[in-house]
Amino acid sequence: MQLGMIGLGRMGGNIVRRLMKNGHSCVVYDKSADTVREFAGEGAKPSQNLADFVKQLEAPRAVWVMLPAGAITDETIVELRDLLAADDIVIDGGNSFYQDDIRHADMLKPKGIHFVDSAPAAAFGASSAAIA
Repeated sequence: MQLGMIGLGRMGGNIVRRLMKNGHSCVVYDKSADTVREFAGEGAKPSQNLADFVKQLEAPRAVWVMLPAGAITDETIVELRDLLAADDIVIDGGNSFYQDDIRHADMLKPKGIHFVDSAPAAAFGASSAAIA
């Protein structure tokens, strides 16, 4: 399985490490180029920006957004909307307000992009969670 992760902080980074440990391929992006290089050194496929990130993912794409709630998540999902295609999936793993999740789903739906809201508790402690 291949997954793209945007946001390589404590939760996103641990999810990527666990997925790779179990044989999955991960394409990664973070605003910190140093963090992206660190994960590339561990076997992830690095990307320089969101367009490069999406280009490296096989269709249908699975994109996990693990960013803080608010403007950064909104801006990222808006940019992804213009880069992704029908049947791709966006998973918001941050702690976004539920009305923002509804707005994101409504924004992606006309393009046939699926949206999944995943509570942060699902990823908390992801370094030891059963992600396979």
